[in-house]
Amino acid sequence: MTSAIRTEHLTKFYGRSRGIVDVDLEVHAGEIFGFLGPNGAGKTTTIRLLLDLIRPTRGRAEVLGLDSRRDRLAIHRRVTYLPGEVSLYGNLTGLQLLDYLGNLRGGVDRGEVGRLVERLQLDPTVRIKSLSRGNRQKVGLVAALMGHPDLLILDEPTTGLDPFVQLEFERLAHEAQAEGRTVFLSSHLLPEVEHLCDRVAIIREGRLLIVESIADLKARALRRLRIDFTGPVDPAAFTGIPGVRDMTVTNGSLTCTVMGSLDALVKTAARFDVRDVSSQDTSLEEIFLAYYGEGTADVAA
Repeated sequence: MTSAIRTEHLTKFYGRSRGIVDVDLEVHAGEIFGFLGPNGAGKTTTIRLLLDLIRPTRGRAEVLGLDSRRDRLAIHRRVTYLPGEVSLYGNLTGLQLLDYLGNLRGGVDRGEVGRLVERLQLDPTVRIKSLSRGNRQKVGLVAALMGHPDLLILDEPTTGLDPFVQLEFERLAHEAQAEGRTVFLSSHLLPEVEHLCDRVAIIREGRLLIVESIADLKARALRRLRIDFTGPVDPAAFTGIPGVRDMTVTNGSLTCTVMGSLDALVKTAARFDVRDVSSQDTSLEEIFLAYYGEGTADVAA
């Protein structure tokens, strides 16, 4: 499978402060990939290294099969980057800025720009300094999406957007994926990532904790389960079942949390007369907190 991003032992120190350490990451071409972590975990540092905006202490990165340092200019022609804090020319209108940026890229389809402006509900005639943060974000998104880049690197792309525009952005991201383009999405908005991304990476204190599909990540997560029986059951019958924890049996009802397969628990419960079973899947937010715990990141962004 072709890689859109690949890093090997990518490491960055800021003096004595740790940025990221030995990050080995692969993002497949054509996927929407989520990069998760709170402020200070190392997300922005990783992105800046990918784009050669800063240089690594050690390790290397490839973007679209090109070396991030040696082939910097070639990469920038095929990639768009929307930073978390959008800084735009305030005296220009949105349309003037988009024209300027389009010309820097060698020209873009004005019709496409108009369609993006309409879909994101942006008034392009207003000077940028008069726009709200959400509308400035819309200008940044149009600039990132226009021109059909092979790779979109988006750092907190929906900041300040209302829910309807967020949904439209998600449609645009899926359309980009359908065209074979790759979306690398850095975010701490877990519900957004949960139903938009194919795979996610979780980074903590500059180190990758896990890279996995959301489906597999949730399949291995804890699930809360309640089984109601038609009569009393012996709690000892459920002792020692693999993956079962926090079990209580009272008044003919069993509640517990289960990690992994439910098979052994269900087979044990089937020995009794079951009236009802209810299960609550763990959200991505709960999975994330399980990996992160209560610790706080002490690294640069």
